[in-house]
Amino acid sequence: MDPRTNSPIINEYCRRTPGSEKLAAQALGSFPSGITHDSRYTTPYGIYVENGLRSRKWDVDGNEYVDYFGGHGAMLLGHREPTVEKAVAEALTHGTHFGSSHIGEIAWAACVQRMVPSAERVRFTSSGTEATHIALRLARAFTGRAKLLRFRTHFHGWHDHMAFGVADHFDGTPGPGVLKEISDEVVLADPGDIDGVAEILENDKDIAAVMLEPTGASNGMVPVTKGFLEALRELTTKHGALLMFDEVVTGFRVSPGGAQAHFGVTPDLTSLAKILSGGMPGGAVVGRKEILDWLDFQVAAEKGFEKIPHPGTYNANPISAAAGRAALEIIETGDACAKANGFGARVRERLNDLFIKRDLGWVAYGQFSEFHLFLNPQSAAIDPANFDPLSMPFGELKAKPKPIANKLRLALLAHGVDIMGSCTGIISATHDDADLEKTLDAFDQSITMLKAEETLPRLR
Repeated sequence: MDPRTNSPIINEYCRRTPGSEKLAAQALGSFPSGITHDSRYTTPYGIYVENGLRSRKWDVDGNEYVDYFGGHGAMLLGHREPTVEKAVAEALTHGTHFGSSHIGEIAWAACVQRMVPSAERVRFTSSGTEATHIALRLARAFTGRAKLLRFRTHFHGWHDHMAFGVADHFDGTPGPGVLKEISDEVVLADPGDIDGVAEILENDKDIAAVMLEPTGASNGMVPVTKGFLEALRELTTKHGALLMFDEVVTGFRVSPGGAQAHFGVTPDLTSLAKILSGGMPGGAVVGRKEILDWLDFQVAAEKGFEKIPHPGTYNANPISAAAGRAALEIIETGDACAKANGFGARVRERLNDLFIKRDLGWVAYGQFSEFHLFLNPQSAAIDPANFDPLSMPFGELKAKPKPIANKLRLALLAHGVDIMGSCTGIISATHDDADLEKTLDAFDQSITMLKAEETLPRLR
């Protein structure tokens, strides 16, 4: 037993990952909390990965994992997809940055325009956060209005207008470093509350846009319905506000054309990233031509308005363009979305069978190519086969009791499965039957360990 803890789960995790522990200690000398992305924060430390292939990855200690982190959702095609890898290698032989336009960006944009219904015009960025940032600026310039309507718990990156109301500050007060003058221009509504949106738009004529994740907060952890999206489209049109979909996660994943193609609801502006760039850095804002005209030198001169400046050293980087084009062409012409979505349905069903068998009171739910774990923080008696997340308060769906969630993740890692700290699994088109069986076995053994430590509360 490690003298630092009396937890067999933590001890087993530490026993298997001494190399990661050593690197984590070194990282503390360079990075706040020793990490480079908030979601990688894990106690006592996270794993350090050095290789990936298809649905698996290997850490510095040689441990193999079924990967449900999925590059934060970017790796729909799995790690080291051969065609994408070849495209990147070929692009590297020409150079990584020219400071000039290049052929690859035109071909990349053409893929986006063929696939995404709202993409009359495209502007590439370096990240999803940048994409939502320029989308907001476009909305304000186009409408002449100041405010943004967002939904509590929906995530749109880390710039100032999005830095509260996601995991905290649900009253709209600004988070650390955010000016109150900025937070005052953001109006928060409850997820799925169409009556609340209607009231806000009726009473506040300074709303430039309504922005949301079109499958619901955290890739559907707090889901919304097609009817909700349709009602938003109608309301925003009626009140002269723009409808903006944040498809940074859902774009090219829900379907080749994203959530908007699947649901048949076309927004005015869409933010894209992750899969867009084939696993490389990159993002984009796409939308109606007349809105993106605010970035156009000639249109601004002809119509006499001040163009929105938009530089960006790595916009449409040649390597990202090559990877993105290759990935999108595979998704456009193949069945990657269908495969990933099919696996998602199977793993959710099998996990729920296991939870019922182990009398656990948990639920695996979701749509498309992910699973979310409802950890039942109130210990209510529930039926996984008839669980309706739309009937649950968003606070309960998002609640992940830290002692349970953290130990579950460590136990799963100790048995060769990596899920996100939010208790979500992101699925690729390369996950297969062997991954499914390994996942179920890892969950089964992890539940045994959690029960042995008496970590799990009893059902009421």
